[in-house]
This record gives sequence, C-alpha cells and structure tokens, in this order.
Amino acid sequence: MLSMSESLCGESYEECKATADWLLSNTQVRPTVGIVCGSGLGGLAEMLKDPQCFKYCDIPNFPKSTVHGHAGRLVFGTLKGKPCVCMQGRFHLYEGYPIQKITLPMRVFKLMGVETVFLTNAAGGLNQDYKVGDVMIMKDHINMPGFAGNNPLVGPNDDRFGVRFPCMSDAYDRKLRQMALDVASELGYNDFFREGVYCVLGGPSFETIAECRMLHKLGADAVGMSTAHEVIVARHAGMRCFALSLISNQAVMDYDSQEKANHEEVLETGRQRAEQLEKLVTIMVERLEHNNNDSS
Repeated sequence: MLSMSESLCGESYEECKATADWLLSNTQVRPTVGIVCGSGLGGLAEMLKDPQCFKYCDIPNFPKSTVHGHAGRLVFGTLKGKPCVCMQGRFHLYEGYPIQKITLPMRVFKLMGVETVFLTNAAGGLNQDYKVGDVMIMKDHINMPGFAGNNPLVGPNDDRFGVRFPCMSDAYDRKLRQMALDVASELGYNDFFREGVYCVLGGPSFETIAECRMLHKLGADAVGMSTAHEVIVARHAGMRCFALSLISNQAVMDYDSQEKANHEEVLETGRQRAEQLEKLVTIMVERLEHNNNDSS
C-alpha cells in the first residue's frame, strides 16, 4: 500500500532524482532549455542537432504517451548551440494518470538543470476574433480542474522542489512573451499572432456549446487539455515558462452550427503551422543567453 504522502505527492524527490540521474548518465547533454511539444507539433524535436532519443517506455518512472500524434520520446541535443531536452508528446489527465504523474517530467527537467521551459499545445479558439491557424501566446491560464482540488501540488510539499504556496500571477514570463512578440513581428507573423488566456479542462471529450459559452464569459480565449498543470509544477520549481497555443479549431458556440471538433483537424493545423512555430522558438532559444540569470 502507498502511504498518504506517496499517493498524494505522486512522485517523490528521490524518484525524480533517480530518473534525472539515469538520463544524465546516458547522455552528454546538460540541458538548460526544456521544450514540450503538443499535438502535431513534435517537429520541434527534429530541429535539435546531434539528437539522442529515449523512448518514454525505457525511462525509469516515466509514464507512457498514449495519444495519436504524440511520439512518446525524450530527445536531447543542441538548438543554436544551446543544450536542450525536448518532449515529443506529453501526458494528459484523460489518459488516466494521476496529475502528479503527468507533471513528473517538469521536476525531472529541473533536476537535470533546465532553467527555461517552452511549451506548445493545440487549443480550441473561444475568442471570436481568433481564426484556425492563429497562434496565441499564453499570458495566463484558468485551471478548471484546480477549482475542484485537482492540482499537481496537492499533498505534502517537498521544499527541495519549491515553496508550499507558489505565486502564479507571473506564471508566464513577461520578458519571454515580449521577446516572442518581437520575433513574430520580425518574421512577419503579426497577422496570425495573438496573446490571451488559456483554460484547461480534463477531457477527453471536447467541450459542449454551453461550456464554451461559459468559459468565454469567464475570460478564456482558448481551451485545451494540457499545459497549465506543467506550468504550475515548473513555476513551483523556479523555472521560467513560455507557452504557445496553436488555434486548431474554432470552438462551437452556436446551437445551429453543423461544425464538430475532431482530433484529425487538430493534427492537420499543426502540420500547416509547424515550420513557422519551429522558426520562432529557434530564434527565441538563440536569444535566451541574455536572460538566463533573470527570474522575473
């Protein structure tokens, strides 16, 4: 039987450290940048130079990715000379894992030396000004499962990771968000770049029309099933976070609409925008060096 501490905390410091040590003993790369690839956006990992890949199923204590469009590999390498680790595929609440298990990779990132995390996801557009193919810089999130007590930090706190009550008003790094806007402008991406609020739900069913209307009234611009949990754990551990949502479908808000959300549409939109997102993230990683000592 698991003790209360183990079952609530999910993954202990010792388990995360064992996983980090195993990975570091099997690669020469000492990553300072972590990248999490969302649905259809795994191509970011292909940008890494001298890549070294580990299947999730081969990594001690790691969950396994079960979603079509998620490769299920951890890739180490360099991007513009910066040592990186990239998750090709992430874990979600709807796969049946405890919330502490799906966020374990963030703590492993921290113990490997990662300072900055880039996260991408595919999301439904709630903001009526958003179009399919738009890219939204996440400036904040609404954590709906957290309202019901399903937060990855529930349970006894381990001070070696972070404080008991971490601040989330600065979850998405302001300087990185501004850098992204600057780079997007330089690349001529202004037409499809947005900045907004992401709402996370548990899934796997897509949202009802009534749910979409409610979330929009609450101030959400986009809705998805990932990212916020990872950001909470990454911020708890003191890593800087930057996140992008690819608007892969327009959330259905009208009872007369014949539109239906589907996962294939999500993957196809990812394929169409992937190259531009890869270029943006690559330039941002290249420019990181001046920010590394900045925790604001």
